[in-house]
Parts: sequence; C-alpha cells; structure tokens
Amino acid sequence: MTTLPPPATELSADEARRLALRAQGFLGAPDRRAGVRGVLRHLGAVQLDTISVLARSHELIPYARLGAVGRKTVEDAYWKPASVGAPPARPHAFEYWSHAACVLPIEEWPHFAFRRRAYRNRPHWNHSLPDGTYDQVVKQLRTEGPLTATDLGGAKRTSEWWDWSGTKVAVERALMYGEVVCVERRGWKRVYDLAERAVPAELLHDDLDDTECLRRLVRLAGESLGVGTRADIADYHRLKAEQVDAVIADSGLVPVTVAGWSKPAWADPAALETVPRGRHRTTLLSPFDSLIWERARTERIFGFTHRLEAYVPKPKRVHGYFAMPVLAGGRLVGRVDPAREGRTLVAKQVRLDGPKAAPAVAQALVEAASWVDCTDVRVERVDAPHLREALTAELARLLA
Repeated sequence: MTTLPPPATELSADEARRLALRAQGFLGAPDRRAGVRGVLRHLGAVQLDTISVLARSHELIPYARLGAVGRKTVEDAYWKPASVGAPPARPHAFEYWSHAACVLPIEEWPHFAFRRRAYRNRPHWNHSLPDGTYDQVVKQLRTEGPLTATDLGGAKRTSEWWDWSGTKVAVERALMYGEVVCVERRGWKRVYDLAERAVPAELLHDDLDDTECLRRLVRLAGESLGVGTRADIADYHRLKAEQVDAVIADSGLVPVTVAGWSKPAWADPAALETVPRGRHRTTLLSPFDSLIWERARTERIFGFTHRLEAYVPKPKRVHGYFAMPVLAGGRLVGRVDPAREGRTLVAKQVRLDGPKAAPAVAQALVEAASWVDCTDVRVERVDAPHLREALTAELARLLA
C-alpha cells in the first residue's frame, strides 16, 4: 500500500473512500473505552428518526461501529448526566437541528448560536401561537420542569400528527430559540427543560459570532467526513453553500482533488498524515447513518444508489420500506429490508451484489438478530433468486 500523498494534492478514489471510512469509524479498531459517547463526539451529530424496525436510528449508529452495545447503554450514554464534582450533573448531549433533528455533543452548544439567532430573527413557523402561551410554557418549565409536551398541557389538538396545540408550538419555538432544551427522549417524546438548568454555565452563551460558529462546524464536518466536496461539507450540518465558502479557507481544512470527482474537495489535514488501515466492520447501516446520509456522496464514493422508501407508496418501492445497506470490506455489498416477528429477524427483501456478498450479508444479519434478541433469521425474498441458496447456506452455518 502506498503512502497517502501530502495535503493539497490528488487522492485516488480508493484513498478517499478509505479516508471516509476511517473518519466515520468503520476502519480500524473501535474505541470501546470511549463507547457511545466517543462515537457521538467523533461523528459530531447522530440523527434521530421516528422509524423503528430493528431499533431507532440513533441506536443503530453506535451499534454499526461498536457492535452489540446494549440499547439502554446507548440511551444512557446520550441522556444520563455525569456527576462531576458538585451538582448539578453535567449532560453529555443535547438535541437540536443540525443535519436534521440530531443528538449533538454538549460542548458544541455555543457553535449553534448562529442558528438560534437565525430562528429568533426570522421565524419560519407555520403554526399559530396564541398570545401568552410562550411565556406560560417557560414559566411552567421553570416551576415544574423537566416536562413533556403532554405534561405541559398536550402535544396535539386532534389526532392528526401535524395539528399541534399552542403549548407544543410554544415549547418547540423555545427549543429553536435556545431558551429550552430537550434533555432526553422518553417513550420517543421530547422531555424539555430550561437551557439555563440543562446546559453547563460555561457553555450557555451566544457569544460566538456567525463566522466563528460556521468556521467550527465546517472544520468539524471535514473531520467527520475525512474528505468531502463543498456540498458534502455543507450538508453535514445543513449549512448553505455561501456559508461554507465564507469560512472554508480559514477552517483548517486543506484543498485536495480526488480522482474521478468532478468538484474540488477539502480534507482533514490530520487524516492525511497516516494511511487508513485496520479491520473493516461488517454491519447493517441505518439509512440515516452519516456515512451514507448524503446520497450523491454515497454514489460517488461507493458506486451505490440508495434511497429511503419508507415514505414511498408500497407498490412503488424497489428495495423495501427500510432497506439497510450492508457494509463489508469497506464496500456496500447489498441491502436488506428487515422486520421482526417474535424472536425471528425477517429479511423481507435482500439484494446481493454477487455470490461473494453472501457471507457478509449473512454475518450482518446474524449479528443484528443477536443484538435485538432474535434467535433465528428467515429470508423471504432475494432479488436474484440464484443467490438465495448461497445466502441461506451461510445463515444456516452461522446459526447452527
């Protein structure tokens, strides 16, 4: 293996792919001592989503990197504060709008000041807010918090998901403004508290100007990606292209070109200092995993086209409701649309990129089954029927 070239030069497509895998925690030995919190700090953002098939996405993301970490361990790592010195206990994370709704390391609170200011200065809200409701919600949280929207008086006015109550509108607006913070998820409901109680005093400020916030987030995105185009870097925390352009020269990232990429790219200089090497992880990936959440980047790096079809009408789905790409050997070698029936993990639909992918897909399925307390795996459909025998034989061997 040749040494990676120095900064500000050309990377091969394979070098860029390996840099991305290592930056995302899929190449080399995982840091098990740092655990889930280490994964969160390393990635900078872990996306949340309501869909739960095997598990929710924020659980799948550390699982994909660390293996069968307990699901309660995952939740505790995000939301259970650590007592350091005198109380109050220090939280590890907060939930805010980044790539989407994400769990973020608590130390990054100051760097989202630019977004809190934007929300305060240009509210873009479709729900009406009754007079006095905002102040009432803040007062109630101050005297009774932490509370869910239901505790505050109700999340919805009707059974329709979009028909929020005035209380829900108020507390979500307070969350966007930074006056309120989500301190945990309880039964998938946000639990709100005042930021002044939940965020450590030394971090609870909006002192950083927009430029400093953006510079930090661009640098973090570059480090989390390893190497990326402007669009890749902007998408990581959903920045605008012009925001990236304004700060990237001073971000600490270095310009590079990648063979086969049509657009200029930037890389983390620390990542260029050593050749990415080590063990590759074999695993199912959440469609919301930051390795693959930007679809154009996934196609560019892995030659793999993937779309989430959960919101596509069933007759129009190609790969299934929650098709999960399979990562093995640093490549995306197939996809599985999973479900659970009792203690059986059901592979409702499987696509393999050839017979050599069967052992990896079988391994990923068996490990995932064990993680969610399933004792059996059943395959319903394989897109290429002639590969079914190879897959089921591997599954039988691993489950024996």
